[in-house]
Amino acid sequence: MTEKNTIETADQRLSDLFLENGHLLNEGSPDFLKNQRKQAMAEFLRMGIPDRRVENYKYTDLTKLFAQENFNRAFRPTSFDFDMQEVFTCDVPEFDTHVLFQVNGWYYGMNKTDQFPKGTIIKSMERAWKEDTELVEKYYGKMADPAKDPLVALNSAFAQDGIFIYIPDHVVIEKPIQIINLLRSEEDLYVTLRNLVIVGKNSQVKLMFCDHTLAVYSFIANYLTEVHMAEDSVVDIYGIQNQHNGTAYLNGIFVRQEKNSQLITNTISLHGGLTRNHLHTDLQGEHANAALFGLALTDKDQHCDTFTSIEHAQPGCQSNQIFKNVLDDNSTGAFTGRIHVMPGAKKTEAFQRNNSVLLTKAARMNTKPQLVIDNDDVKCSHGATVGQINEEALFYLQTRGINEKEARLMLMFAFAHEVLTNIRVEQLRQSIDRLVNKRLRGEVSRCHDCKLECIR
Repeated sequence: MTEKNTIETADQRLSDLFLENGHLLNEGSPDFLKNQRKQAMAEFLRMGIPDRRVENYKYTDLTKLFAQENFNRAFRPTSFDFDMQEVFTCDVPEFDTHVLFQVNGWYYGMNKTDQFPKGTIIKSMERAWKEDTELVEKYYGKMADPAKDPLVALNSAFAQDGIFIYIPDHVVIEKPIQIINLLRSEEDLYVTLRNLVIVGKNSQVKLMFCDHTLAVYSFIANYLTEVHMAEDSVVDIYGIQNQHNGTAYLNGIFVRQEKNSQLITNTISLHGGLTRNHLHTDLQGEHANAALFGLALTDKDQHCDTFTSIEHAQPGCQSNQIFKNVLDDNSTGAFTGRIHVMPGAKKTEAFQRNNSVLLTKAARMNTKPQLVIDNDDVKCSHGATVGQINEEALFYLQTRGINEKEARLMLMFAFAHEVLTNIRVEQLRQSIDRLVNKRLRGEVSRCHDCKLECIR
């Protein structure tokens, strides 16, 4: 079978799956959601599964992944005969956070003792679609457009649950909200998850996503989070990704920022078979500020692709991006960063940098920073480097009595540390420091505190 026929067959199989399970997907759904699902599937079929000929997926071909037929679907919540909180301990231990669990794309619950400021809403997306229909309809699908990306379209067609967070105006959530997404199954599984976060004027929240697999089976995880930031709001988003090599993790975060809002994201990819992080922010208000950081550590045959897109639509906005990769063995990585400064976005300041270290001759990194500037009153720069460990620095450390192995680890950690310093929760930063150090030493190949044996 030719590659074209393989893609067409996979597309048709997904279309058939959508039609056959429409009664499950739309059960209890409001009309607007039913219509969005239908339109999203039409957009997906128009675009199809992306291969290397699609510019935004040039370095990550998903056709072989979606051509597999052995993946089941979690159209209903998964029931377990054990206490999830007893079995699982996150790599970032609980340190005074609001903890929410999601299992196989379904909301599992939160600590019942957690208290939030008046007017705050935190519940499953499934409930929010039914109970907060007008509020959800106003924002759902507005940050992530199914017509522009096939994975967004696929998520919009199949998503049944996730987490809905609404924070009213002038509310500060003091403790971080820790969202633990778990994959647990006794068969290969395809999982879809959708989150929506609405942050009111002059409000603040820190979101922490911890993504893990708890079984030896293979998974495809299509996760999408939309975030709307009103004027003067402040949002931190931290992602800790640690899945086994049988996991394909396709993660999208789409943000819209209004006037004077401040966003910081920091994505730490510790482990995973195939990882694609799609980060998009739309600076729609004057003097909005976005800072995007990321670190990916890969070995064996792992692949990690980071795709960022920042739209500067209004005057006086700032954006800054720093993404780093450390690649070992036969692993591969990719970074594509696109900054678009629109005609009316004068006084824009936008900076972007991608640095990668290859630890072996077999490791490969592709990097493509992009600037599209449609006015001449801006300060913008971008750059990328791909190389090996600095031999002069390595030699210097060895002359100070440090053996070669430890010297290499010190240099790699120093290289990574620039990203980690931008984590604005001190206890979280310290925990990530330790995890990255362990990962660089080859000591973290799974969620190291997990009681389930699922190493791959």
